[in-house]
Amino acid sequence: MKKYLLPAALVLAVVSCNNTPKSSFTRSVGDYAVVTVETPDLSGISDNGKEVLNLYRFAADEIDAIYWEQYFGDRQALLDAIEDPIQKAYAEINYGPWDRTTGKSFVEGYGDCPPGAGFYPADMTREEFERWNNPAKNSPYTLVRRDANGALKAVWYHDAYKEHLDKVAKYLGAAADITIKPSVKKYLESKAQALLTDQYYESGLAWLDMDDSKMDLVIGPNEAADDQLLGLKRSYEAFVLLKNEARTDELMQYVSRIGEFQQDLPGDPAYKTFQPGAGSNIFSCDAIYYAGKANAGIKVIALNLPFDTDVQRDHGTRTILLENVIKAKYNHIVAPAGEVLLSPEYTGNLSSEAFFWNTVFREVAHGLGVKETVNGKGSVESALRNTAPTLEEVKANAAGILMVCRLQDHYDIHHILTKEDALTTYFASLLRSARFGEASALGRANLIIYNYLREAGAFQRKASNQYTLDFAKMEQALSDLTALVLKTQATGDFAFASDLEARYGRRSADLDADRHSLSLERIPADIRFDFKH
Repeated sequence: MKKYLLPAALVLAVVSCNNTPKSSFTRSVGDYAVVTVETPDLSGISDNGKEVLNLYRFAADEIDAIYWEQYFGDRQALLDAIEDPIQKAYAEINYGPWDRTTGKSFVEGYGDCPPGAGFYPADMTREEFERWNNPAKNSPYTLVRRDANGALKAVWYHDAYKEHLDKVAKYLGAAADITIKPSVKKYLESKAQALLTDQYYESGLAWLDMDDSKMDLVIGPNEAADDQLLGLKRSYEAFVLLKNEARTDELMQYVSRIGEFQQDLPGDPAYKTFQPGAGSNIFSCDAIYYAGKANAGIKVIALNLPFDTDVQRDHGTRTILLENVIKAKYNHIVAPAGEVLLSPEYTGNLSSEAFFWNTVFREVAHGLGVKETVNGKGSVESALRNTAPTLEEVKANAAGILMVCRLQDHYDIHHILTKEDALTTYFASLLRSARFGEASALGRANLIIYNYLREAGAFQRKASNQYTLDFAKMEQALSDLTALVLKTQATGDFAFASDLEARYGRRSADLDADRHSLSLERIPADIRFDFKH
């Protein structure tokens, strides 16, 4: 099989538009700075291992094709219809004709993004869905379509995308045949079977048990953030990763304390009864390749999976820090944004280590809290419906930084950074993340936190358009917000969750002014990858 050079190290290169035709989309594309993923050091990887990485990449490309179909439809037809090359590039960044930060169409002939994206018929209402008597409708792994008579029907993912998934399974099977590690073989075989059946429990367990490989593959339908109608349907994505073993060893010391972190969360003990499994782990990795949902619009810098609450209970979760992507975002977005928007006396507290550790515990927080409601309403995800992804992001962000502050109170990581470093860097990241807009769960979560902190007096915006911070009020407000979200999740209070989003999840004139300030300084909103191979 042909060998491909697989990239790992990230180098940011802001693409010049001097040699390209003028386009009204130049600024929009420029908001996503190009990061080149360079060839990694594979000296510690065997020839078989390098071949496995190639097969991972091939599988990821099939997942990318599935995601285009899942979220939008016919990729090639869309791109062929766009004459402006800059506009076409923007469609590729967004995986469709809709701006990820606003949900608005930027291609003539298309309306705004349907709340249910491509998961449901565009004319289906929530009420029609709720009246429909079909248990399969609530599965994260079914599409909803109309039959010849116009009635709703469920189509399993493995049937809808069979051609692509058959290829993915073959690539994973080929990788399983040549790997020398039994844990990798077991994972790949179980994942191939899961993709062909939409039964993911066993593959989730096998993935968590695969902790002795320098390479990792995250692949499948994972998150439901694209489903803003009901918050049920999960999107396909893939990450090809190389483990940083020294940093992973440093992180693994915190795994044994996950139960302690759970009990330290603020709020009523009744809302913290979930016991994560003992098989959790925390890895630091360099990203080699993103595909599907992972590569669309705003790029994630960390993961906490699986989302299957049965796997979380029985075994645990894996937190993955995408360290090269974290560094790229900090150096080229977070730190410059902080220099512009924070009052000068706070910029000395901006810290790449703080950004890293804040990210670590944000992902740990995803695996904590409550997964099932305490009053018989079922899972948090089903009870909170389309508000569930936003509330989960609020919880993880607020609880994560709170855990960093508590660890510093106990001097656990005080030698690396101070509490002031953690809170300042978090706030700088919050300001740049507010540019993500209201169209995504993560964007709304950032707006909720910003507005909640403002109401609590945790910061002041001066006439100079720069912020001063009150660290004590910020920490207390984050604690209060974490407790509030945990209560909302535990009680499955959909009405309150909707009101919380409506009250706090809105942009303000100050944030619009901040966005303008960052644009004037040519600070990108996010990144896009150039994978060299």
